[in-house]
Amino acid sequence: MKDILIITNYFPPETGAASNRIYHLAEGLQKYNFVVTVVTPLPNYPKGEVFKAYRGQFKHTSTENDITIHRLWLYASNSKNKLLRLFAMLSYSFSLIWFFMWNKIPKKVIIQSPPLLVAFTSVFFLRSKNRKVILNVSDLWPLAGLELGAFKKNFSYKLLEKIERFNYKHADLILGQSQEILSHVNSIFPKKETFLYRNYPDFDAALPNLQTDSSMKLKMVYAGLLGVAQGILKLCQELDYTKVQFHIYGAGAEQIAIQELIKKYPELDIIYHGEISRTALHQELINYDFTIIPLLNRIYGSVPSKIFEYARLGIPMLYFGGGEGEYLIKKHELGWVAESSNYKDLNTVISKIELSKLELTNRKKIQLTALENFDFNNQLIQLVEVI
Repeated sequence: MKDILIITNYFPPETGAASNRIYHLAEGLQKYNFVVTVVTPLPNYPKGEVFKAYRGQFKHTSTENDITIHRLWLYASNSKNKLLRLFAMLSYSFSLIWFFMWNKIPKKVIIQSPPLLVAFTSVFFLRSKNRKVILNVSDLWPLAGLELGAFKKNFSYKLLEKIERFNYKHADLILGQSQEILSHVNSIFPKKETFLYRNYPDFDAALPNLQTDSSMKLKMVYAGLLGVAQGILKLCQELDYTKVQFHIYGAGAEQIAIQELIKKYPELDIIYHGEISRTALHQELINYDFTIIPLLNRIYGSVPSKIFEYARLGIPMLYFGGGEGEYLIKKHELGWVAESSNYKDLNTVISKIELSKLELTNRKKIQLTALENFDFNNQLIQLVEVI
């Protein structure tokens, strides 16, 4: 048996891609004879409030599926105030330092990045010749923040770049969710050992007996975070609803604005369903004609994990975000691509969707492609050999 520690900002019962990714990694390693321990904050995402069952606690420890989980205190906040957000990250970093001081740390540690400051705290205190530090990079910060407009190239940005380089330099192995992430790391440290570890799903999926009616509008669905990066509010405003009905699942910063838009303009064919569990969502998604995966701006290094999840469900995808995600959709023939940020092109692509591409035969083809190319267990076997 081999001990391994995973340090992450997100973990169930929190929802979302990051939480699911780390949970499946922990569960997968446990199946390959690793004794897995997870250190994470008290659950608070995405509302920025500690979940009711965990309030008033400084530390909560539990064992779930033979995985030991230490949930540490933090100042929970999703405020737009940058100082409050910074304090929230620092509070978790302080809790981590406390944890490192009073607990024996395994020889192998996987650290999730971003947040950069949390990753920096972990790398700084745990780097050692006798310990293997593995950095799991899911987004390129601060570069992604710059492209999203969250940062400007000032002193703070340069400081974050130095922190990013420190993290890469002192990691023994870097896992990246995209080839662009690994290329970025190797452009800074050419000899750094890297491994492409994508967010492949691990679940069984069934196909519906779907019949698309040519006389009706196509049912397009979006499910996920309603945040600034996804740009769902602008998408609602720019869509041509002549041929499509837009269904939305999820929660986030733009939720209220989207609900107000629907109320103010009932002629827009938008239906908001709120937030439901991942299992229930899978049952709902397979009944739609196709799904859209948008990014407000093309973000270097970003590959939405929805691509792999929806492929496993056999759902045709309309990708609207550019970059490596666009390449994957084209390469594996998973659906359609519209030019990033070009809403005119997006509406043109929707207007030309062929009904044959929505039928069961094509869905089975997409699902088969996912089984052959996006297999969680095959990837995990390769990872176990590397770590």
